[in-house]
Amino acid sequence: MTKNTHDGDVAFIRALAELLNENDLTELQVKRDYGEDDSLNVRVSRKPPQQIVTQAAPMQAAAPAAAPAPSAPAATPVATEAGADPASHPGAVTSPMVGTVYMQAEPGASAFITVGATVAEGDTLLIVEAMKTMNHIPAPRAGTIKRILVGDGDAVEFGAPLVIIE
Repeated sequence: MTKNTHDGDVAFIRALAELLNENDLTELQVKRDYGEDDSLNVRVSRKPPQQIVTQAAPMQAAAPAAAPAPSAPAATPVATEAGADPASHPGAVTSPMVGTVYMQAEPGASAFITVGATVAEGDTLLIVEAMKTMNHIPAPRAGTIKRILVGDGDAVEFGAPLVIIE
């Protein structure tokens, strides 16, 4: 807000906070323009719960050509050890953003990685689509893929573990 105060802004911000909680969102940003030099830019965010979901329900994503094909059997999520937090594993590769995971470059193509595959530093592990932008997630180091914690089409949050490289 630049110059004027608007009585409804507090109620609007409270409504955004309620919307954030009701829909289990972690962040919401809105810009309201009142005039040429008068606007309100609000960002409401909250810290996600400490519980990490290793397999989320797939989101309906608008793919450029067609819906992604099912991934190879080796790319399906692998159950983690009871009580072990995959994000705390030293070889965990976490998501740098919120988005939808794709295990291959295009529908029908082979998956970038499989369990047991050897990767070099910088190799593409998978793609996270965020706001219709395909973001290749590179391997931070060379190693062997020990676990794949997400499946093709899964929704991921920022910081969610994707893959374990040892």
